[in-house]
Amino acid sequence: MMINDRQKLIIDFAKNQPIFKHKDVVYLFKNKYSRATITRDLSFLVAEDVLIKNGKGAHSNYSLSNSYDIIKVVNIEKYFAIPYEQRKSQKSFNFDIFNILEVDLFTDQESEKLEALQQKFVKNFSRYDSQTLINKEFERIMIEFSWKSSAIEGNTYSLLSTEALIKENIREAGKTEAEAKMILNHKDAFNESIQNRDLFLDLKFSVVEYIHTVLTKELGIAKNIRNLPVGITGTKYKPPDNSFQIKEALEKMIKLINNKASFFEKSFLLLVLISYIQAF
Repeated sequence: MMINDRQKLIIDFAKNQPIFKHKDVVYLFKNKYSRATITRDLSFLVAEDVLIKNGKGAHSNYSLSNSYDIIKVVNIEKYFAIPYEQRKSQKSFNFDIFNILEVDLFTDQESEKLEALQQKFVKNFSRYDSQTLINKEFERIMIEFSWKSSAIEGNTYSLLSTEALIKENIREAGKTEAEAKMILNHKDAFNESIQNRDLFLDLKFSVVEYIHTVLTKELGIAKNIRNLPVGITGTKYKPPDNSFQIKEALEKMIKLINNKASFFEKSFLLLVLISYIQAF
């Protein structure tokens, strides 16, 4: 979404005005731009789901859309440079998130790019003329996935050490057994997902819970939904603190994902919402 400087000013104006009219924007720019120009800007922002238009003709008004927080551009470096205590962010779980996320998460341009990459992957993959080569490629993806996902959780295995562990069951000296088990659990979860991928076409709570069980096997982590509060280091955010709210959030997440057509959106939503809910 390419927004010009004038449209950025309209968005900033909308942040401080719950409801406003066309004439308010004209006045904002002190008649510097024609009514037709302002109309085009407002129509563009409505089409991009930045603004909502209510009413028709002279009775129409505008407001910032609920989806704006999802699609707005964020300067990541600037955001994380602010101490977390001073960041303007929600402190508790927002159940409205499921309605907000019903919008298309990717622009047409982004969707086209993702689809082109997917087609390129399929084309490249179709060149493999033996099951052995296909298995090797899946193994490579699985090793990288297991390494990176475990590293996010604090695992200190390197990529090469992860490969040795998965392919030859070689533990790296000086590492804990829990770190090795975490990686091997990721391998098992990856294989389970590939071998039973039909289960994910219509996602169910039992499938989410089962994959969690595979990932945490023999790591001393509870299998069921947590029933105690949990804090997250480096943020003011507090996830839902009881099993009833957590299960409600998971059920709404599953419904939202199953209603999406794009598997890019499905996978992205599963990633961010599982992290947001902190169900286990």
